[in-house]
Amino acid sequence: ALNYLGQGAMLLAHPERAENPFFLLYPSWALLPMVLLATVATVIASQAVITGTFSITQQAMQLGLLPRMRVLRTSETEKGQIYIPRVNWWLLVAVVFVVVLFKSSSGLAAAYGIAVTGDMVITACLLFVVAWKVWRWSPAVAAAVIAPFLLIELVFLSANALKILHGGWVPLTIGAALVTAMWTWRRGSALIAEEIHRRRVPLSEFTRMVETGSIQRVPGTAMFLTGTPGDTPGALMHNVRHNRVMHANNYILHVVTEDLPRVADAERVAVRKLSDAFSCVTVRFGFTELPDLPRALAAAGLDKGDLSYFLTRRVLVASPETGMPVWQDRLYISMARAATDASRYFRIPVDRAVEIGARIDI
Repeated sequence: ALNYLGQGAMLLAHPERAENPFFLLYPSWALLPMVLLATVATVIASQAVITGTFSITQQAMQLGLLPRMRVLRTSETEKGQIYIPRVNWWLLVAVVFVVVLFKSSSGLAAAYGIAVTGDMVITACLLFVVAWKVWRWSPAVAAAVIAPFLLIELVFLSANALKILHGGWVPLTIGAALVTAMWTWRRGSALIAEEIHRRRVPLSEFTRMVETGSIQRVPGTAMFLTGTPGDTPGALMHNVRHNRVMHANNYILHVVTEDLPRVADAERVAVRKLSDAFSCVTVRFGFTELPDLPRALAAAGLDKGDLSYFLTRRVLVASPETGMPVWQDRLYISMARAATDASRYFRIPVDRAVEIGARIDI
């Protein structure tokens, strides 16, 4: 703030220095130190943007707004210190695009103004929601506190609106694209969840049905991954329905990520027996650990070399009869294909993974 006030005072006294007020504010001997200071400040600001992008992306994935991506933990003590390779490459492409498009920092001013003032307005609106819903303030009190700030920010935003045609359209376009992608992913995931719920079969009911039926048993052990431990995995139902066989030992596997950097090996795997042929397995990983299912199960004595992993691969088909337009269906399908698949995420060997497709119209 003091630097900005100093620049303003200098420009009032010397209007001809408006071309570069920051560096012309200092004597010639201080030019090199100021260049170094500006470089360090640029690096710090860039690192803040990169780290913030990683954090927002992770939160969006946790909220179901973006598909699953590979997240690497860079600290065993701080949960928020993460690295997302795919997002890092996207940032590189975006930075190169912006540099080529605007060519100079002065050309970037319009886009910067729209982005910053728009962010301020959005933050004020979200602060009202937090004060009302989380802090339990009354709407009137929350509005009285936040409205003055919001009014000032709206004035700034309206002033920058004149620059939309001069580069301000770039952040607006990027924001609209991200909102469309998030809305599409959330809506498509909700439609899939509804369809899966409609098809669901309780695990207790399924085990009674197959054990009292004439399903042929084959030697070996099968591990069926599921996100809902109480329901029958789709891969298990399709395997019994189409192949009419079942392994001698069947495990329903559920993976949990804890709010701990690491989970002790003795506490990692828990097994609950349902019947002679079925057991539920819960595998716990810390947030800094790379989930390695074969290694965890081998350490628990469950993987003895004859274990096969069964996963459900959803085959998504765009349909005009569902709740989204076809263009949005296709966008969701392309995002789903780009997501990290479960077998790679959990480091399951390709020659021991069996994927059974399930068609879902969206």
